[in-house]
Amino acid sequence: MAIEIENRKKLENLVLGFTEAFNNEDLNEVMSYFGEGAIYEEFNGIRNEGLAEIRNAFKPQFSGAFGKMRFYTEDMFVDVRAGKAMIRWVLTLEEERRAGAYRGLDLLYFCDNKLVEKHTYCKAKVPFIQNKTQMLEENKWPI
Repeated sequence: MAIEIENRKKLENLVLGFTEAFNNEDLNEVMSYFGEGAIYEEFNGIRNEGLAEIRNAFKPQFSGAFGKMRFYTEDMFVDVRAGKAMIRWVLTLEEERRAGAYRGLDLLYFCDNKLVEKHTYCKAKVPFIQNKTQMLEENKWPI
């Protein structure tokens, strides 16, 4: 029982650490979680295979193309034996004049403490973006 709890905590910490690496805006740290031959399937169905493709898929996000992005964990489920986790989040995007947010989730598969598959799903085809001042005034942030 103690080993199962310890393994559960280890998997939860991997998932939360991976998410925090995005919030730290550190592409190298994010990439350190992925194993060789990993797969990243984006919310739009684009499939990236291998470390080089995955890194290239993340470059716009880490170059600031979408402004400041932050993931806020809402829920998480883990299957320790299978090395799988599902994390539900709210993603906020903030630029100088615009801001927005949407909800989504990642299905993550780990093997030997390395991420081998990341499948992202979101509740919007296009993130809800509007005038930042209006969002703040109307308190439309989902968190």
